Order: sequence, then C-alpha cells, then structure tokens
Amino acid sequence: MKLPRTDIFSMLLPQVFAEISEIWLQWRKQKLPLYLFLAMCFNLVVAPVVYATTGQEFSHFQAWSIGLLGLATLSLSTYLFFVMFVPEKF
Repeated sequence: MKLPRTDIFSMLLPQVFAEISEIWLQWRKQKLPLYLFLAMCFNLVVAPVVYATTGQEFSHFQAWSIGLLGLATLSLSTYLFFVMFVPEKF
C-alpha cells in the first residue's frame, strides 16, 4: 500500500522544523561558522578584483588564495590592534 504524498509531507514537516530550530539555536551559540561563511562571501568580491588586477598572471585558485590570505591578515591585524589597546576585554 502506497502512502499519499500529503501524508509523507505531514510526517516530515515537524522533523524539518525541529532541525531548523536546532540549527538556529546552534548558530546563536557558535559564531565561528557564521564568520567563516561571511568571509567566504566577502572573498567572492575580493578574488575577482585580485584576478583582474594581476592581468591573468594568476589562476583563479591563486586569486582565491591571495584573497583569503589578505582577509586573514586584515582580521588578525584588527584583532591584535584591539588586543594591544583594549587588553581588559580579552
């Protein structure tokens, strides 16, 4: 006997909502995945700029790598700047 599609969806819908709520709660606790996602999205803008300015001397992979390296360097220097001038927060 085959179940109608509406029965399958009505059984799966509460499970899907439970998983979405669990992901939402974990997202609020763990910020690192969000920051990594935002850095990768920002690199979508940075990598083509790096690739365009080099005159196609670099491959796309090298442009992505340089873009991520630049973002990591900027993030680390910003963090160290705040650690030096506002050490009581850390």
